[in-house]
Amino acid sequence: MFHSNKRAFAGAALAAGAALILAGCAGGSTPEAASTYDPDEEVTLDFAFWGNDVRAELYNEAIAAFNEEYPNITVNPTFLAWDEYWEKRQTEAAGKNLPDVFQMDMTYVRQYSENGLLLDLTPYLGGIIATDGYEQSVLDIASINDTVAGMPISTNTLGMFENPTLAGEVGVEGFGEGTWADFEDWLYEVKDAADAAGVEAWGSGNPYGFIQSFELTLRSEGKSIFTEDGEVGFTEEDLTDFWNQAVPLIEDGAVIPQQRIEELSPLGPFDAAKTLSEITWDNFGAGYLANLGENYPTVDLVAPPVTEEGAKDLYMKAGMLLSGAAGSDHPEAAATFIDFMVNSPEAGAIFGTNRGMPASETQRAGIEIDATAQQILDYEASVADRIGDPPPVPIVGYGSVEAKFKELAQELGFGTISVDDAVSQLFAEIDVIVNQ
Repeated sequence: MFHSNKRAFAGAALAAGAALILAGCAGGSTPEAASTYDPDEEVTLDFAFWGNDVRAELYNEAIAAFNEEYPNITVNPTFLAWDEYWEKRQTEAAGKNLPDVFQMDMTYVRQYSENGLLLDLTPYLGGIIATDGYEQSVLDIASINDTVAGMPISTNTLGMFENPTLAGEVGVEGFGEGTWADFEDWLYEVKDAADAAGVEAWGSGNPYGFIQSFELTLRSEGKSIFTEDGEVGFTEEDLTDFWNQAVPLIEDGAVIPQQRIEELSPLGPFDAAKTLSEITWDNFGAGYLANLGENYPTVDLVAPPVTEEGAKDLYMKAGMLLSGAAGSDHPEAAATFIDFMVNSPEAGAIFGTNRGMPASETQRAGIEIDATAQQILDYEASVADRIGDPPPVPIVGYGSVEAKFKELAQELGFGTISVDDAVSQLFAEIDVIVNQ
């Protein structure tokens, strides 16, 4: 059951005791004032998140619900779009004035944690922050150097969306399931059918153009992008083989041309109903439907192509996290707010799947299972035998590696770089990041 924060405060002394024990293994960022919090003290927290007006209104509702239980904690929310959000956090990080609580992404959590910028939440787990709604593997997602750097809000895994209406216009069946070779054959089938039907459509964008597809292939071979020690987990030959698979698809026009993708921006080719499928995170369905509009009322969610039958190539990823600032003057109040936003059924009912499928079962119990949510639940159940342990927490600078991978894949799409040169450039980028 959900543990209310007020009950948690009643056990604050116990939690504080645990805090002292855990502080010894948590490093210098562990707060030492866990037992000094006065629940009657008037406290103001700054809270930041990335999102849009829709999410902002949902957060306003959730904060109002939080204040019904904790009227003494004032929360000042601010939000920005993704790029601007991280630019501002970087500036704040440099000045050691991060918000008391803020949304965190796995791409950046190690960077912020290892720079001593994040509140270690370990002392509050099981006390102020309830953990009984979490599977241990999910709770451990942001465990870094014996600290807990953030609480998962939601989880997702990789899937492949398909547009059945567009497939009908083209006159083909959806891919369904199969190997990467099967998928490539299907891409050619779609292009031939689309040309015959006079429909401007392709099977997908370059399926070898983003790092998650590469990770999927590596995991099938027991590898990862980076190891636990922060070393590169693949070879230049691995990446060369992966990107070489894209070359004939690009040259033959079996995938949507990179120039057409640029023309469609800011919509992606799947959002713009120009591709029949897209491999991405399984919580993207609602956004796709909103962009596709009433002419394309449904999307299917199926498993991505298989590299090795029986491999644990998928994993549950934190869709987003909530972290606290190490420099917060009110760490216990920050932990209280985090608990409400990740655990409470009330917050779950307000957000639904806006932030992804809730990671906490207690919060998940509060959401209305609509068609989109049910699709995700059904999909994740269907691929349960492919889901393995999550990879190591991304290294500091992982975001730059991911961005470089995408940039080089786009150049491959334009035909302005060879695979060998692209591989060399990515390894040069990684060398700078790993050895900086």
